[in-house]
Amino acid sequence: MPELLTIEQALEQVFAHVHPLPAESVDLERAAGRVLREPARATVDLPPFPSSAMDGFAVRAADTPAELPVAFRVAAGAAPPGPLPPGSAAGIATGGTVPEGADAVVPVELVEERGDSVLLSAPATAGQHVRPRAGDVRAGDVVVPAGVRLGATRIGALAAAGVSVVRCSPRPRVAVLATGSELRSPGSELEPGQIYESNRVMIAAALEGAGADVDVLPVVEDDVDAHRAALERGLEADVLVTSGGVSMGPHDLVRRVAAELGVEEVFWGVAVKPGKPLAFGVRGETLVFGLPGNPVSSLVSSLVFVCPALLALQGLDAPEPAYVPGRAASPLRRNPHRDEFVRARRVRTADGTVLEAVRGQESHMIVRAAAADALVFVPRGDGEIAAGESVGYLPLD
Repeated sequence: MPELLTIEQALEQVFAHVHPLPAESVDLERAAGRVLREPARATVDLPPFPSSAMDGFAVRAADTPAELPVAFRVAAGAAPPGPLPPGSAAGIATGGTVPEGADAVVPVELVEERGDSVLLSAPATAGQHVRPRAGDVRAGDVVVPAGVRLGATRIGALAAAGVSVVRCSPRPRVAVLATGSELRSPGSELEPGQIYESNRVMIAAALEGAGADVDVLPVVEDDVDAHRAALERGLEADVLVTSGGVSMGPHDLVRRVAAELGVEEVFWGVAVKPGKPLAFGVRGETLVFGLPGNPVSSLVSSLVFVCPALLALQGLDAPEPAYVPGRAASPLRRNPHRDEFVRARRVRTADGTVLEAVRGQESHMIVRAAAADALVFVPRGDGEIAAGESVGYLPLD
């Protein structure tokens, strides 16, 4: 048997076969979660005019302190009637255009209004509470670079900068299917030897979080013809993800039937626990992942290998798994031959995040995994990670 690949080697081979999907134009209101493929630039200066940061009075700082007549008032969204006359003040709302000639805004709570005049008892400073034109961004400047996902903050920044359409990757089309004659849909009556199928919806949820448009295919029984029909349908997608049927047993048909359908297997087997019997191949531009049938193995494989591939398909700059730092709550024994992912619960402390391993780490115990919100990465090696030692983890929420 060939030597198992490390996680890093397996990801390197996956990325080597990824060809980013062609970009498309997307209306900004539909772009949340998409990966930007071309830099998005501001269409205007922001702010497009000097504006007030406070409700108050626009003045010339050199005219203060003094009692000044109110020449006019400026509402947000309205242009001033003209420049500010010397020796006067203008009432102004937050966001209002600071009139030409004014260089400061005095907040209303620091002003005593006296009919048609205002008393400013303290000197103002030039520039105070004035947002200068283009203080945030200049027209033509890059607001968001290519290769990043668009979340709420970036969407808001683009809208404020006048961007209405962005060039993004399409959502990868992913087909997910599970194999096994023993599998039944939740809610149905179980016969002896049957179990409920949980992997498809779990995998779909994980992949949707990576931006995929997922088609969950029907469960496939352990039959060659049924496998062939289901795999052929799944191979029409950008990515095909199967669960089960990739080990060495007599009913493990996925790899053999996939090969008959023209799938070139790139590797089988990764030095990771859980998730060792992972298969990866390609047919044309379609990526094919054969995940182990044990639920936690499927979950780990989805997060560590399939999700990064989906992000790479979308052109994300750094698609690799992003480990978050934390500390082990108790000793974690290393595996001499395989990297390991331990299900754990995050506990917030004054000193940072502490990770407590949950009970029941076997790869079939998906219900026990519901108590976890993190996968702690335990690198292969001898000995153990001591309590309190730094670790990296993948969030599960």
